Amino acid sequence: MELLNIKKLDLADKKVFIRCDFNVPMDEFGNISDDRRIRSAVSTINYCLDQDCAVILASHLGRPEGEVVEKYTLAPIARRLQQLLKRHVELALDVVGDDAMQKAKNLPRHEVLLIENLRYESGETKNDKKLAKKLASMAEFYINDAFGVSHRAHSSVAGITEFFDDEHKASGFLLQREIDFFSKLMNKPTRPFAAIIGGSKVSGKLEALTNLLPIVDKIFIGGGMAFTFLKQMGYNIGASLVEDDLLQEAQKVMDEAKKLGVKFYLPVDVIAAEKFSADAVSKIVTSQEIPDNWMGLDIGPATVRLYREGLNDVQTVLWNGPMGVYEMEKFARGSSKIAHFVADSYATTVVGGGDTADLVQRIGLDEEISFISTGGGASLELLEGKILPGVSPLIIKK
Repeated sequence: MELLNIKKLDLADKKVFIRCDFNVPMDEFGNISDDRRIRSAVSTINYCLDQDCAVILASHLGRPEGEVVEKYTLAPIARRLQQLLKRHVELALDVVGDDAMQKAKNLPRHEVLLIENLRYESGETKNDKKLAKKLASMAEFYINDAFGVSHRAHSSVAGITEFFDDEHKASGFLLQREIDFFSKLMNKPTRPFAAIIGGSKVSGKLEALTNLLPIVDKIFIGGGMAFTFLKQMGYNIGASLVEDDLLQEAQKVMDEAKKLGVKFYLPVDVIAAEKFSADAVSKIVTSQEIPDNWMGLDIGPATVRLYREGLNDVQTVLWNGPMGVYEMEKFARGSSKIAHFVADSYATTVVGGGDTADLVQRIGLDEEISFISTGGGASLELLEGKILPGVSPLIIKK
């Protein structure tokens, strides 16, 4: 799909509204612990400033549910933006109130205004047209550079596009790059192409798995979702996470993989424990023999070796979802070892945002991955073959 391009717009001396995704993680003291999403927006912002624009930035942070909640203020974002852009960033006191509207109206060119948390307005998540119209009235051009929320039909993502024609809206560089990467991945991957799919539940990845089967050469399953497949195969999975209502769906996926000649890998051993806690006794057991009342919480060393062998010859790797409960160090080893192997490979490696992006960031491998998506939910919906509500209005109609 070809998107409306920011470089085709005549932005000189105009006001530009850029929807960004500054929904970044914070520590308990309110400090930004990972600014990757903010850094990713800088090239689009700087491009607009270089065109002599006045730039109005908008984002959400957390889930304040339509209330003004102090801990979700964008003040820390404004401070980090100032450091990255090396210029003053004005923070409005509200979203579409008197302060924001006045500051937007009087904003001179080369200046940057950040309006407050979009989700302070309850209408944002309801795709409220009145809110979208007010936001649109702030500027002559609209740029969507928020891939991470483009799967949401929200006022600042979908509704706002109705107030701009094709000569006055476009995708930012980040959004364009994300869409280009996933389009190439799904349409023209360099083969062999492998998908590593993890996470806790099959239900969250079922559509993506179904859509990937005709495209990939190999699929490697990990995380809690593996146990639904293992139970369907008749294995004793103890107290491991399982979705009994999806056993038949799991069988269909395995049957389809066999029919299409896709190599389908499942864990041959797991790290099991009696409970999910740092002090729990854990042991390596085969996937067939997880003791009753014990649960599998990570892939085992034999599975790591098997997956490494299987990944040895691949030229493209897509990874979405960790191999175990990586948040606890005790059960992060499988995910970590796979991450190191993927990062060291000569293949084109794509990490599909969310937990997997967090995992590679934690272990310091983010610079070794070819492409890390900034959106977990959005990238998953692309893998499911869906057109995102925030992207659809920006597709060039032929």
